[in-house]
Amino acid sequence: MTPSLLTGFGISLGLIVAIGAQNAWVLNKSMRREYPWVVAAICASIDATLITLGVYSIESLQQRLPTLVPVMTWLGIALLCWLGGQAFRRAWQGSSGLLTSQQRGAHSGWQIAGQAAAISLLNPHVYLDTVVLIGSVGVQQANTTAFVIGASSASLLWFFSLAGFGRFLGPKLQSPRAWRIFDTLIGIIMLLVAFSLAPTATG
Repeated sequence: MTPSLLTGFGISLGLIVAIGAQNAWVLNKSMRREYPWVVAAICASIDATLITLGVYSIESLQQRLPTLVPVMTWLGIALLCWLGGQAFRRAWQGSSGLLTSQQRGAHSGWQIAGQAAAISLLNPHVYLDTVVLIGSVGVQQANTTAFVIGASSASLLWFFSLAGFGRFLGPKLQSPRAWRIFDTLIGIIMLLVAFSLAPTATG
C-alpha cells in the first residue's frame, strides 16, 4: 500500500505545485481572507473527484481496449519528461515569482465558491493532469485505492496549506528564488516518476 500511496502523493503534488492561475488565485483569496477554507475544500474536492474518475475509468476502458493503457502510459511518460524539462527551465531562468494582490474584495461565500469551481473546471490542464496523466499512472499501481488516496491527499494538503498560510506564504512565493527551488523539486519528481513508469510501458 505504501509505495502506491507515496507515488500518488508525489506525482499529484508535483503537478499541483506550479506557478499557475489557480494557485495564484487561491493564494490571493487566502491573503485577502475571502473564505479561504471554502476555496480550499472546493479545489481539493474537484481534484479528488477527477483523480478517482481518471484512475477507475481508465481501468474500465483497459478491459475493452487492451492497448489503451500502454499508449497512455507512454504519453504520460512523454508529458512527465516535458513537464520536468519545463520546471528545470523555469528554475534555470528564475525570472518570475507568484503575483498576488492584497486588495480586499467584497464577495459573498457563494460567489467565491462559484469562482473556485470555475477556475478549477474551466482549466483544460486540470483534466489532462488528473484524468489522463494521474489516471494512467494510477492504473499501473499494485493498489489503486492507495494511489487515489495518496494523490487526493496531496491536493488536500496543498490547497489547505495555501488557505492556512497564505499571509505567510504570499510574500515568500513572490520571490523568484523561492520558485526556483520549487521548480527544481518539481522537475526531479516528474522525471523520477517518468523513469519509474518505463518498465510497465514496455512490459
